[in-house]
Amino acid sequence: MLNQNVQSEQANRSIPDRASEASRRQRAGTEFIGGYGTTTGDSDLRFIEGQLPEHEGRVESDKSPAQQLKLVLQNLEATLNQRGQRMDDVLQLTLYLTDMDAYESVNDTYERYFEDTHPARTTVGACELLGGAAVTVDAVAALE
Repeated sequence: MLNQNVQSEQANRSIPDRASEASRRQRAGTEFIGGYGTTTGDSDLRFIEGQLPEHEGRVESDKSPAQQLKLVLQNLEATLNQRGQRMDDVLQLTLYLTDMDAYESVNDTYERYFEDTHPARTTVGACELLGGAAVTVDAVAALE
């Protein structure tokens, strides 16, 4: 009977309401911008989404793409460290870049952060990113 009541309650809510509730349960971190949390999921993998070039709560969109990636990777490293992980734990990284002409300078910055380990990586050209950023990153890291 209890299960039927729960199903009935869920059926009365719209799909976006149910999805939003599930998203809020999955997201960790104290704040997130535009629906992007710090991490999502509960498994032997940590999914880190929407890392922006933020400093003191502000998206540093006035910096070069390479400087923005440096901030993004510093933020990613801080997020991992808060959870007892390191950059070596990153298995896969998706880099979104608004200016593909900046690829080489961004790649130089990237290689400094991943000198010894080379996670699988995809670079995607994007026409616009949140907060006017030129770079954002999603990552998948292994849990011990």
